[in-house]
Amino acid sequence: MGIKLVVVSFLALLMAIPALFVTSIVEDRTNRAKDVVQEISNHVGGQQTFLGPVLTVPYTIPPSCKGCIAETGIYVVFPVEGDATAKVRTEQRRRSLFKVPVFQADLTFDAAFDLAGVPSAAPADAVLDWSRAGIVVGVSDAHGALADATLTTDGKTVNFVPALEMNDTNAQQRLPLSYLGVSAKEIARPDAAFRVSAALRFSGAQRLAVLAYGKTSHLTVDGDWPSPGFDGAFLPIKRTVSPQGFSGEWLVPFIARGVRADGTNTAVSNLDSAALGVSFIEVADPYQSVNRSLKYVPLFVGLVFLSYFIFEVTARKRVHPAQYMLVGLAQLIFYLLLLSLAERIGFDWGFVLGGTATVLLLSVNANWIFASRLQGVRALGVFSLLYSFIYLLLRLEDNALLLGAVASFLAIAAVMYFTRNIDWYSSIAPENDPASLTGKTAE
Repeated sequence: MGIKLVVVSFLALLMAIPALFVTSIVEDRTNRAKDVVQEISNHVGGQQTFLGPVLTVPYTIPPSCKGCIAETGIYVVFPVEGDATAKVRTEQRRRSLFKVPVFQADLTFDAAFDLAGVPSAAPADAVLDWSRAGIVVGVSDAHGALADATLTTDGKTVNFVPALEMNDTNAQQRLPLSYLGVSAKEIARPDAAFRVSAALRFSGAQRLAVLAYGKTSHLTVDGDWPSPGFDGAFLPIKRTVSPQGFSGEWLVPFIARGVRADGTNTAVSNLDSAALGVSFIEVADPYQSVNRSLKYVPLFVGLVFLSYFIFEVTARKRVHPAQYMLVGLAQLIFYLLLLSLAERIGFDWGFVLGGTATVLLLSVNANWIFASRLQGVRALGVFSLLYSFIYLLLRLEDNALLLGAVASFLAIAAVMYFTRNIDWYSSIAPENDPASLTGKTAE
């Protein structure tokens, strides 16, 4: 019997090999889901990051020598105060079994500029051309525009147009944005102060973020998605989440932003560390849940094999290693059932249906092997508890390690108790052997 236990333990480890094939199937389906998400996201604009209104002023550095070429660039001035709001409406786009959260956002950016002391960080000898000054906003993917973006100042409203002069390669290495701009030569003058308001309407998918575009930035986002994830460099100072939607409010002071109030256009790329974001999370991700469950295959299979071994030695019925292999394969097929059902009806119901079918199969198999309804009923109870334990292990994320360690300890303790009087050097007695394994070896 001692050798048999070693063989059973080896078979449990051996089942990790076919488990790798199940894992590859899960990965393939996961990658397929990611491809669909990417494809749908590309059509609606993808993950969108927005930059509120900033002032841009072209500058020229005279050549330092005869025959040298003058250097040119863009000087950027951030508003003293930036106040933005976003109203988000979400929906799920489906393709086959896969679904992607997409959104439509109406954004309003208010900006108050004070040009006293500007420029404070211009390159040496740089000459600013205020006649070509402009107000610029940025967005990750302009293809997601649902309406023309507009700028309002002094009661006048004008439409934004592509601002090619901001497409500096160095400035986009860390923060790729498409820029839209309007002329500001009538309001942008040295030491001037003015306010502007920009209105944008864009679609996107999965995530919306706004850069802290003002020295002091304030952002409010309201949406109807029930499970948002607040991310980025700063968390909201206020948030509410309910099944009907969410709201979040951010406030980023100048010293926390970590970017100068004005500078060359590379200053915009430095704002990538000052993003305020909301992700539209799918809480019930079947692929992530199934993938997590596969990590417990050795523990899961080992406990089932151990249960069959206890049945074997207490029922005095020999079980062939091939029968253990069939039991292990049935458990691996459970994961295939779980994956295929979870894609259609969700992980919870998929686990209930797949787990119920597998528990019934294992219990009936115990009845067949041991030719005993009592053993079948015992197997039904034990495996029902075991599958319930696995489900709890997957759902109690923060306490999964504690639950798994305690349950494993109790399982080993139970095995030690039920096998406390077994002579491990003896053979498993046949059914017609008058000796019993109740605690003593037959004399």
